[in-house]
Amino acid sequence: MAALPTLACRIARSGPLPLRHRPPAWGRAAPPLPGLPPAPSRAFSNSKVLVELDESSGVATMKFKSPPVNSLSLEFLTEFCISLEKLENDRACRGVIFTSAVPKIFSSGLDIMEMCGKSTEHYAEFWRAVQEMWLRLYGSNMVTVAAINGSSPAGGCLIALTCDYRIMVENPKFSIGLNEAQLGIVAPFWFKDTFVNVVGHRVAERSLQLGSLHPAPEALKFGLVDELVPEEKLQEKAATVMAQWLALPDHARQLTKSMMRKPVLDRLVAHREEDIQNFISFISKESIQKSLRMYMEMLKKKKG
Repeated sequence: MAALPTLACRIARSGPLPLRHRPPAWGRAAPPLPGLPPAPSRAFSNSKVLVELDESSGVATMKFKSPPVNSLSLEFLTEFCISLEKLENDRACRGVIFTSAVPKIFSSGLDIMEMCGKSTEHYAEFWRAVQEMWLRLYGSNMVTVAAINGSSPAGGCLIALTCDYRIMVENPKFSIGLNEAQLGIVAPFWFKDTFVNVVGHRVAERSLQLGSLHPAPEALKFGLVDELVPEEKLQEKAATVMAQWLALPDHARQLTKSMMRKPVLDRLVAHREEDIQNFISFISKESIQKSLRMYMEMLKKKKG
């Protein structure tokens, strides 16, 4: 844990980092040789994220394990980016399934504590880590599937939107959406662009203005998620979907994904420092700080 601040600083202070893309894998993964035992699974873990890689299928599962609500703190974001980079650099890994190890919640989104009562330097470090998470995940060459096993507001919704495919538990008590407006916060342009690319302009405009959280059936209706399944079948369905995507030649899928997403990625890369300064200016306003303090007080009363 002592090394974590150094790792966080590496992400936060190094400026726009190049996206880590492996060379395209031309064709399908080679099948195991007859008579040989299947390749073993490998796992690595840190305090916020657990990763298990099945080398026989080339599929990793990344489980968020930061109770109580998997909030996206600076520490979580740093460990997420490091874990994702390890998988990008591992030739055995072709796809990642993201899910939660915390019951009833996928991720609650950005950690309010990182945005309230801190220095401008901290705000810059935190926001650069948020950007880095999105840049790495949205620009990943791997197949990415979100297995959403709980509610997923705000930044949690962003993680799901950034994946190639979204499967959510069929439970109307679970909701998903970019609800920043409810906290008096404006979703930045790259949140908006990602949302529009998934659900279309009209649904995104209305949902963003109202800060809507959509129950699972409504999320499916709007195209915010691709499928609903019973909770006990979620991981099985995610594995099936992953296998369908990995059955295609990697190079064709990777180049198509890059073609579709590059303009949105390039826009943030070109305006990254400006976006950080806009965040600092906005979040430092006393009216916004007051709104965040009130929200935290409300959460404390609910816990009490």
